[in-house]
Amino acid sequence: MSQQKPLISHLLELRNKLLKAIGSVLIVFITMVYWANDIYHYIALPLMRSLPETGSMIATDVAAPFFAPFKLTLVLAFFIAIPYVLYQVWSFVAPGLYKHEKRLVFPLLASSTLLFYLGIAFAYYIVFPVVFGFFTSVVPDGVEVATDISSYLSFILKLFFAFGLAFEIPVAVVLLCWAGVTTPDELRQKRPYIVVGAFVVGMVLTPPDIISQTMLAIPMLLLFEGGLIAARFYSKKEDEQEDEQENEKADD
Repeated sequence: MSQQKPLISHLLELRNKLLKAIGSVLIVFITMVYWANDIYHYIALPLMRSLPETGSMIATDVAAPFFAPFKLTLVLAFFIAIPYVLYQVWSFVAPGLYKHEKRLVFPLLASSTLLFYLGIAFAYYIVFPVVFGFFTSVVPDGVEVATDISSYLSFILKLFFAFGLAFEIPVAVVLLCWAGVTTPDELRQKRPYIVVGAFVVGMVLTPPDIISQTMLAIPMLLLFEGGLIAARFYSKKEDEQEDEQENEKADD
C-alpha cells in the first residue's frame, strides 16, 4: 500500500495537469470562437491576394462554411495555449530532475515554443505568398481557380505543422549532443548527408512542389547550424560531475 500511494498521487497529479492543459485550450477557444470567420478570412488572405479577379474560394460541402472556421479556431487555440501546456508538463516532471537537467529543460521548452511560433510565422508571411503566387500563375488557360475552403485549411495546417516542427531542429541537436548520442564535430562531418536529408524531409512534409520543399529545407539547414553552435554550451561530462556531487551531498 505504501508503494501504491505515491503511484496514485502521481496519477492524480498527472490528471490535474492534463485537465488544466485541456482547460486552457478550451478557454482560449471560447474567447476566439465568436471571430472564427474573421480568423479564417485572415488565414486565407495569402491565397485570396494571389487569386485572379475571377477566382474565388468555394465550399463544396454543406457544413464546410461552419466546420472549417471552427476547426481552424480550435487548432489556433491550441497553438496559443502551448506555453501554458508546456508549463504544466514542466511542473509535473521538474521535481524528479537534477539541477543541471532543470537548467537544460526549461530553456529548451521556452526556445521550442518560440521556434514553433517562428516556423508558423515564416510559413504564413514568407512561404504562402510565394507558393500561392506560383500556383495561380501556372493555371492553364480556360481553368478558373476556385479553391475549396476545407481543402485549403488542410493544406495550410499541414504546412504550419511542417514548418513548426522543422524549426525545432536546434532543440533536437542540443538534446542529442547533451545526451551523448553524438557531438557537434561528428554532426559537422556528416553535413553532406544532413543537406540531402533536409531536402528529403522537405519533400515528405510539404506539398509536391519544389518551391515549398526548398523553402523548408534551407531554414532547416540554417537552424541545424544554429543548433551546432548552441550545443557547445552543454557538456555531458560536466553534468555527470554535478550529478555525482549532488549524490554525495545527499548521501552525507
